[in-house]
Amino acid sequence: MSYLDNKVVLVTGGTGSFGKKFVATILKEYKPEKVIVYSRDELKQHEMRGAGFDAPNLRYFIGDVRDRERLERALHGVDIVVHAAALKQVGACEYNPMEAIKTNILGTSNVVDAALNQGVKKVLALSTDKAVNPVNLYGATKLAAEKLVIQSNAYAGGRSTRLSCVRYGNVVGSRGSVVPVFLNQREFGVVTITDDRMTRFWLSLEQGVHFVLNCIDQMQGGEVFVPKIPSMKIVDLAIIIAPDARVQVVGIRPGEKLHEVLISEDEARHTVELDEMFVVQPAEALWFGYDWQNKGKLAPEDFRYASNNNTQWLTVDEIRRIIAPFESGQSND
Repeated sequence: MSYLDNKVVLVTGGTGSFGKKFVATILKEYKPEKVIVYSRDELKQHEMRGAGFDAPNLRYFIGDVRDRERLERALHGVDIVVHAAALKQVGACEYNPMEAIKTNILGTSNVVDAALNQGVKKVLALSTDKAVNPVNLYGATKLAAEKLVIQSNAYAGGRSTRLSCVRYGNVVGSRGSVVPVFLNQREFGVVTITDDRMTRFWLSLEQGVHFVLNCIDQMQGGEVFVPKIPSMKIVDLAIIIAPDARVQVVGIRPGEKLHEVLISEDEARHTVELDEMFVVQPAEALWFGYDWQNKGKLAPEDFRYASNNNTQWLTVDEIRRIIAPFESGQSND
């Protein structure tokens, strides 16, 4: 039996790209007692139900992570929380800084507090490579959210609640992804990129969901899980999607990096490498999450896991396979 079987699972931001794929996967591959979609938009919940997400053990709960009282009600009797709700558009977060702070930082704090109060067994929060050495407000809010989740294990005390994070790179085709942008631009014969040296980590939505599910099963509390995923040059993606279009370099935007980092040199001192992932252990041994060094090998002190020094790169054929569902219109993300 999986740890997820016969459990009540709630996903915040459940109507988003990740949320929908997560719900579909857990209902198909596991036997949860109940799955709860927690989100603030009733129209998206209605559309999700109309798209076939209407299993007998699936529930829809309207609420905002900014509303702690509503979270307290929603988390009553819940065993596992996957926290995916966030404001994630870099430009929107820069222009509306307090809104990003309210959702990404204060909202995460509300999820943590409600989970502790309601006796939730496991909380796994989704983070991003932009949280490492952040240069924009979105990354800064996700860094703060990571710290909130990890350090809140100290508040668990005698409770059974355990809290961890998953940190990964760009999800191909998700909301805000560059893939739909390039697909649209090729119709006009010009594809714009900000810098032809730019690289990014990439993984599919399905890979992200299964990594999260695997981490729920293994988490002890206090870890940040980082998958080993390939890199891709943005200019290669543009050329493959629109081979007949002109590639126009428009200049790097404020808050944008040339290369993303998933593990910094400072985190390497307490990072363990396993076959399929890295585990960033808590910086201070205050509680738990330190058994990983017995399961893998410690990373070198000068280790840095960045999209430009990655040992794994997507080939042209692999990129074509990844974008094929989006070109054919088969993706629903």
